[in-house]
Amino acid sequence: MAAIDPNLTTDVGAPAGRTRLIARRFVRNRLALVGVVILVLLLVAAFVMPHLYGYDYEQIDPVEMLHPPSPRHWFGTNVIGQDVFAQTMRGLQKSLIIGFLVAVLSTLIAAVVGAVSGYLGGVTDRALTWITQALLVIPSFVVVAVCSPAFKTRSYLFLVLLLALFGWMVSSRMVRALTLSLREREFIMAARFMGAPWYIIVARHILPSMSSVLIVDVTLNVGSAIVSESTLSYFGFGVQPPDISLGTLIADGTSSALTYPWLFLYCCGALVLIVMATNFIGDGLRDALDPTSRAGRGRG
Repeated sequence: MAAIDPNLTTDVGAPAGRTRLIARRFVRNRLALVGVVILVLLLVAAFVMPHLYGYDYEQIDPVEMLHPPSPRHWFGTNVIGQDVFAQTMRGLQKSLIIGFLVAVLSTLIAAVVGAVSGYLGGVTDRALTWITQALLVIPSFVVVAVCSPAFKTRSYLFLVLLLALFGWMVSSRMVRALTLSLREREFIMAARFMGAPWYIIVARHILPSMSSVLIVDVTLNVGSAIVSESTLSYFGFGVQPPDISLGTLIADGTSSALTYPWLFLYCCGALVLIVMATNFIGDGLRDALDPTSRAGRGRG
């Protein structure tokens, strides 16, 4: 995850002029706009095209097996006659769903753990910091691989939970550092003196004050979550048959990458486009939200 400047935090109730300034900076970032366009096109293709295309991802064409791309099968067919375009759209859909769910869930865990740790301090801070550091040294790939037999016949949501449980620690340390700088601010002290309990202060004052940081974090985490899911699925520890994702499609097409390249190139290209688009959007949001960014000032 890219480093994010603590100056990204903003007080609740920031003037509307700041929102317009952020939007103007983001729009002037050409790479960020390219990322938005690519991501929107991928979302439309993944969730709309399967309903308009003439083939289902599980449908078999016994006449055309291992046929190259053609007007009938846009991305060609695989060894048993399944349409590669329909399979790529299904895999793209599943990878996008998993990526967004993991990114949102891991950022939510990071926000809660980091904010509670930084605000309460003391024993709570030490305990949560120890848990965070312990999880950082545990090889998540090995843990998911060991646990994968437990969810082979179950929903892919088990995979989402596992990836999220091992994807929040770095962001949590960032949120904790921001909370330490916020908890002595005037509006936090005023809420404390008025008798507001700590969980109300965290939920209504501290977390909203760093909402811009969390938005950037979610955006950047989408790409890394999709790469993690694809890597696990490539080695057989992620999405399980008969369901498919980009990782399983890449694994199936690797052995034929030189002889039947359409089995490998389209799903691999979709993965590259997702990661590139989310990184462009995340970088654009970071520059637009960071008042100290040279890129942000240049586009303001």
